Amino acid sequence: MSNKALIAGVGMVKFTKPGKNEQYDVMAAQAARNALNDAGLSYDQVQQAYAGYVYGNTCSGQTALYSLGLTQIPIINVNNACSTGSTALYLARQAVMSGVVDAALAVGFEQMGSGALTVDTTRTPITWRIDEATRNIRGFDDEVPPGLQYFGGAGAEYLEKYNVGVELFGHISVKARSHALRNPYALFSEPLTLEEVMASPHIFGPLTKLMCCPPTCGAAAVVVVSEKFAREHGLGNTVEIAGMGLSTDSPASFASGSMMNVVGAGMTRKASTDAYTQAGIDVGDIDLVELHDCFAPNEAISYEALGLCPEGGAEKFVMDGDNTYGGRVVTNPSGGLLSKGHPLGATGLAQITEITWHLRGQAGDRQVKDARLGVQHNVGLGGACVVTVLKR
Repeated sequence: MSNKALIAGVGMVKFTKPGKNEQYDVMAAQAARNALNDAGLSYDQVQQAYAGYVYGNTCSGQTALYSLGLTQIPIINVNNACSTGSTALYLARQAVMSGVVDAALAVGFEQMGSGALTVDTTRTPITWRIDEATRNIRGFDDEVPPGLQYFGGAGAEYLEKYNVGVELFGHISVKARSHALRNPYALFSEPLTLEEVMASPHIFGPLTKLMCCPPTCGAAAVVVVSEKFAREHGLGNTVEIAGMGLSTDSPASFASGSMMNVVGAGMTRKASTDAYTQAGIDVGDIDLVELHDCFAPNEAISYEALGLCPEGGAEKFVMDGDNTYGGRVVTNPSGGLLSKGHPLGATGLAQITEITWHLRGQAGDRQVKDARLGVQHNVGLGGACVVTVLKR
């Protein structure tokens, strides 16, 4: 595959609390229209579409996109847990790079229920496997939502391994809200203090309520085109998808005795190495990162798995301010999942949208100065991790 894949248009809708949203097809269609309008293209110029969602009916992608037109293009429905939206982009990029199509659309959406990531009430062989690994490492309580046990256990392991105080996770939540203050797309933009985060209701292990992202409903979309298509249609202000890695579980996810591996640290290392190598970059070149902070501990774990700081170095990275404006790399300038929530199928493409705005210089008050290189990170248990490198 020798063709370059370029982002020509991005779009999203503001995420909302469950019950306050439009139906999924309305949200998804609006996000797709926003991306097409941003690119200056019409839907009948799209040759393939990849629609990502986790909870929905059969052919929900067709339901979402048919209001844009009945053009008979291939519409492929994608489900890869919390990495669903970025997996849809991975496939759209492959289609363009292979030369099969010159213009593809990736759209992701989710209509979530209420509750802190408790929507997966159906247990399956793969979740049983994750549960069993958790049980062997830290024990498992059938009365506690599994996601809280996975990420709460990983957070507890991190604190124990590196002899760090739980306030580390509190500082990450405070930083998330400080960034969200500048983002009109953030659901929660009220500032937080460390004291408020630590005093919020205890959830599980080291987790308090304000260290957990809320479920939200929303949609996002990205238009991917070839260089040839961009040139022929006079498309300017494009952003290159310079590298993408998509990794799944290794034996270490289940047998290493580490909850950090259970929640995807090993997958993140593999996917980021692949993406950085494809893009030909060094981690020190990165200006901003949108990473998967479904729980504050996962942000700390991901700093290290992405190579942003040394193993055990998250506390210093945070306390030195290297994760925010004026530091080494701005992490989650959008406010992250902690401030926007996590509509599973939409999250990855919303992260891509945010980075694209920064690389174009269109991020308003939260603009990362002179941003030229951004990284997106999305992890889903079961498992899949996507890391994307975008270049201006």
